[in-house]
Amino acid sequence: MIVYQEEEQPKKPEERFVEIGDHKFMLNRGEPLPLGAAIHPDGINFSIFSGSATEVTLVIATSCTPPLHSVPTDSDSGNKNSPSEDFIEIPLDPDTNKTGDIWHILIQNLKPTVYYGYRMDCSPNPDPKALYFDKNRILLDPYARAIAGRTTWGIAPNEKNDEEKSNRFNERYSVLLEDDFDWGDDQQLNIPLADSIIYELHVRGFTRHPSSGVQAPGTFLGLVEKIPYLKSLGVTGVELLPVYEFEERDTDRINPLTDEPLLNYWGYHPISFFAPKNSYGTGKKESTAVREFKTMVKAFHEAGIEIILDVVFNHTAEGDERGTTFSFRGIDNTVYYIVNSEDGAYHNYSGCGNTVNCNHPVVRDMILDSLRYWVTEMHVDGFRFDLASILGRGQDGSVLPNPPVLEQIAADPVLANTKLIAEAWDAAGLYQVGTFPNWGRWAEWNGRFRDDIRKFVRGDPGMVQALATRMTGSPDLYQTSDREPYHSINFITCHDGFTLMDVTSYNGKHNIENGEDERDGHNDNLSWNCGEEGHTESEEIKRLRLRQIRNMATLLLLSHGVPMVLGGDEMGRTQRGNNNAYCQDNDISWIDWNLAGENAYLVRFFQRLIQLRRSHAALRRESFLPDEKGTTVSVEWHGVVPYQPDWSYESRTLAKCMRAITPDDENKSIYMIASAYTEPLSFELPTLKENERSWYRIVDTALDAPLDIVDPGQEERIDDQKRYWVQPRSVAVLIEK
Repeated sequence: MIVYQEEEQPKKPEERFVEIGDHKFMLNRGEPLPLGAAIHPDGINFSIFSGSATEVTLVIATSCTPPLHSVPTDSDSGNKNSPSEDFIEIPLDPDTNKTGDIWHILIQNLKPTVYYGYRMDCSPNPDPKALYFDKNRILLDPYARAIAGRTTWGIAPNEKNDEEKSNRFNERYSVLLEDDFDWGDDQQLNIPLADSIIYELHVRGFTRHPSSGVQAPGTFLGLVEKIPYLKSLGVTGVELLPVYEFEERDTDRINPLTDEPLLNYWGYHPISFFAPKNSYGTGKKESTAVREFKTMVKAFHEAGIEIILDVVFNHTAEGDERGTTFSFRGIDNTVYYIVNSEDGAYHNYSGCGNTVNCNHPVVRDMILDSLRYWVTEMHVDGFRFDLASILGRGQDGSVLPNPPVLEQIAADPVLANTKLIAEAWDAAGLYQVGTFPNWGRWAEWNGRFRDDIRKFVRGDPGMVQALATRMTGSPDLYQTSDREPYHSINFITCHDGFTLMDVTSYNGKHNIENGEDERDGHNDNLSWNCGEEGHTESEEIKRLRLRQIRNMATLLLLSHGVPMVLGGDEMGRTQRGNNNAYCQDNDISWIDWNLAGENAYLVRFFQRLIQLRRSHAALRRESFLPDEKGTTVSVEWHGVVPYQPDWSYESRTLAKCMRAITPDDENKSIYMIASAYTEPLSFELPTLKENERSWYRIVDTALDAPLDIVDPGQEERIDDQKRYWVQPRSVAVLIEK
């Protein structure tokens, strides 16, 4: 290791030099903005915030650095570095290389690609319990757009001692790459939220199974190979579980049934908020993941499908005081995290060991800079914010009435057309579904929709009024907060919990393989196994389970609001009752593509439902009131007798008639009957206004495929135009023609 030593009495700051190999580079004061490493007309500018550090040293790795552009070497000045040395260190002068609390330096003529990091110290340290400075550790740049190292998924961390590991950049380097990707005319698709149908998936799990048949399984390019399938399904956007760099080997738990190590598979432990995950790329170079992410986005946009990222700003992979320091903790712990002022203990509203101090001005800026980067440089279309209620907590952990960071995101002009979706709760009991601070911009994962639909379909009493409310866009939650039906992101399943098949197959969780003695995961899943727990040989139970899946799918995709489908639900994927598969990097979590063939009729059912939704404006309600075009959706409620819905506690049936009222009034009525009753029921049908029109059946979940849902244009006129018999536990949909 060579530490650059400036001359004892440098004549001018611009005459400072550093030598790398046979090349000499002039050092200038640099500029405080932008933060991170940035290409400058004269070289590369490095800039990093730390308000508490008294010593900051820029570390550049020479063994990874490609051929450099430099000024001619002056053999009479400075020290030369031998080719075997790994990196050099450049101390930053607090008088010269600092503006406010930002440290910076410009290295002239240095060109990408550059591998770098920082050492920081505070001497004397006024509060060692709260300020975690360690000058022996090399830190990642929070603003690094790429991170080198750990390009192979799931490899074991370096087992060398802590000091050696710190000298190896924690096996990761910050990287500055040259951006030469050709986007062509690509830009955000800006599909209206009211017209959106979201499909949630995991980048690795979607194509990792051998049955996927892709050339690049478990990667961004693997997703590209599945675009034809997603396009045929009809979804308008994919919501990707975390894609920026995270540490999957941060757990020491073992699967007690197989003795195999478990991983942090989902990725909700971020190391960086800017850099795509290296192991989601196909190569060993740090530029691969960045380039292939862009390639993926461009390909999805060409297919008319948006990319929505699941972003995690509420905590990081650094955990509590026992965790690994990657960057934030070692840069300025009390700025980046909410800590106890007395003993330095971390507040843990995330349930993951720490809580990011989202409403500190420096952290707010970082969050906004990250979001803008993913929109402007990576062309993504939207974000789903994990445990978003944490972004509404103040620097002392209190709940703020008007959180600055949420308002800034909502009002940011760069993000004006970007979808913003909040998971409106946190791990400390703060639940804000319907009350999340929104400024008319924020949509929400509607957990109430999930719970109420599950309860109704399994046959709980007292759920008919709740069903009606959820199916009309949850006006009790969103109209009262001056929002619209499309601010409700409706879902019945997501990555966290049972799959749709498991909701119908298990009464309780089966998480023994997670290595936590069944302590993890929700205990009340609002599920029903249809008569037998788990796998069954009973054909009757199998048929009932598939009917219940179709019931829930129909209610989800034909309700007002924005539907979100969990990847694999449309083909009957099971996690064998595991409702917290965050650590299962195996066939519990991976999509088994054989199911798409085995359950082709179920895939077809989802395809036709999505097509039906996209074809009828009455199913895509844009406003609780008439919109600016004068268009609204009329909703009429019925029971077994028209206009007489049964709202009683014991009721388990509801009928709904919808019609899009437009100035030209061309849209026809859609009539839906939902029954969780255990016997057949005869529903008297509303009389159509024009005698020449009739009711045609589109969906009846009690019928076997392919009669359960018809192809477009193949709707069947029902024989009895006065009544329709609805079978037990089923949903039927009729249309006026």
